[in-house]
Amino acid sequence: MPEIRKVVLAYSGGLDTSVILKWLQDTYQCEVVTFTADIGQGEEVAPARAKAKKMGVREIFIDDLREEFARDFVFPMFRANAIYEGEYLLGTSIARPLIAKRQIEIARKTHADAVSHGATGKGNDQVRFELGYYALQPGIHVIAPWREWNLTSRETLLKYAEKHGIPVEMKKKGGSPYSMDANLLHISFEGRMLEDPAREPEESMWRWTVSPEKAPNRAEYVDIEYRQGDIVAVNGRKLTPAKIMELLNKLGGKHGIGRLDLVENRYVGMKSRGCYETPGGTIMLKAHRAIESITLDREVAHLKDDLMPRYASLIYNGYWWSPERKMMQAMIDASQASVNGWVRLKLYKGNVIIVGRDSDRDSLFDPAIATFEDDQGAYNQKDAAGFIKLNALRMRIAANLKKKR
Repeated sequence: MPEIRKVVLAYSGGLDTSVILKWLQDTYQCEVVTFTADIGQGEEVAPARAKAKKMGVREIFIDDLREEFARDFVFPMFRANAIYEGEYLLGTSIARPLIAKRQIEIARKTHADAVSHGATGKGNDQVRFELGYYALQPGIHVIAPWREWNLTSRETLLKYAEKHGIPVEMKKKGGSPYSMDANLLHISFEGRMLEDPAREPEESMWRWTVSPEKAPNRAEYVDIEYRQGDIVAVNGRKLTPAKIMELLNKLGGKHGIGRLDLVENRYVGMKSRGCYETPGGTIMLKAHRAIESITLDREVAHLKDDLMPRYASLIYNGYWWSPERKMMQAMIDASQASVNGWVRLKLYKGNVIIVGRDSDRDSLFDPAIATFEDDQGAYNQKDAAGFIKLNALRMRIAANLKKKR
């Protein structure tokens, strides 16, 4: 076991990280610095300070990262229209590089020689955190307790907490039925009954969204304004990125938008069933594709769509800080220079319906050419004959050869 003097722990104050805090103190005989990130999880982070103090922690960091998260991580990802495996909007994945970044900054500030996290040895998060650590500080020592200790279940964690006097909520038998992770973009649910992919989730599980059946019977219209691919205003109100996401989450949740039940392929090789609520993100994706539909050149749009699955996989697998993701981001950001204008949507019982979009100066939609009425000579329809024949040439050659044979 290497000699560790000081370690920075990503600390939520929940069961896992509270046990990890005590375990690090006892196992490594080192000083522990706690870091709690507020990325919009909607829960009080202040109690983490009291818990850490009670366990003898002297250096405690509780940072409000909501605006940085929205501005520098979520918004750039949505410029790419990123979706993993056709459905997942990457809510957990995109939060990890920011937490890793801040953890390394704190390690430098406090002269710590190690960092630690609470991700298990089965999941994606261990990869995401640690790839971030090593990309930002190659020589850092990483402690992943779930890969070292013999505490293998919630029950053993609770026994450890009770033995060592660790304050933990929900000590009652069974505890919380789901493993949950939340931030400004989404809330996820895993574990317990969801481990059977054949079972429908209980309605009581969902936290942010009403069921579509119970959503309002009247549709609600929303206007979203874009500048260079980013939302800058909702319903005429100019807001910061984090405030925009908060508002869209509220609007989407009210109308039952953004629920997802997914079996996904984890990077470590197993399949995993998870349920997600991403109300604001679902609206953002639909609206962004709508404004791009009139402002992006066809081949630029198609190239973005070709590259998007690769970009999404990089984020899902933890490669936010990789050179290839940065290279792709530069290309994506360059494509957004003309993505300006507004989109009008209708929210109704789980649906996001585009009803209008326009751009005063960057729209490539020319009604004089696209019209079914008299176009006054703007487009010569006879030109299409040669275009079609040239594009059919290779198929005509192959058909003639087949006929000769």
